Amino acid sequence: MKCPQCGCQEFYAKDPHDPFETYRFMCPGKDIILDPDNLDQVEITLQTEAFCDRCSWHGRLDTLKNT
Repeated sequence: MKCPQCGCQEFYAKDPHDPFETYRFMCPGKDIILDPDNLDQVEITLQTEAFCDRCSWHGRLDTLKNT
């Protein structure tokens, strides 16, 4: 999956309890790969609101383009 604006495959999600805490992940293909430091801290699903790591796009993961 990639960002619909810039094509980036790296994203982050905000912690629902602390909006200043973020969790980075990648979406090469259809897989979601969490940053190893975040493996036990957050669950990322297709319903998660994600933010592109490169541009201003944000939205649910299920709206991303498939690669």
